[in-house]
Amino acid sequence: MISQNYDSIDAVDELLRKIRVKESQLRIAQASNMIHTSEVLKNQILELQHQLAESNDPELHALMSLLDE
Repeated sequence: MISQNYDSIDAVDELLRKIRVKESQLRIAQASNMIHTSEVLKNQILELQHQLAESNDPELHALMSLLDE
């Protein structure tokens, strides 16, 4: 049970890290007026957020609410 909890936390942390990286890349692409790249990054961010939302983990939902703020 504890191991499963840590695996879940690690997976959430990894997804959150990927989202932060993609958001940074998106800001750079937007500042550079790279329209196609910006659209691709937006879609990738949405997909990662969808993966987070699919989890039934209550801790995950708490983390997701922090992202929305």
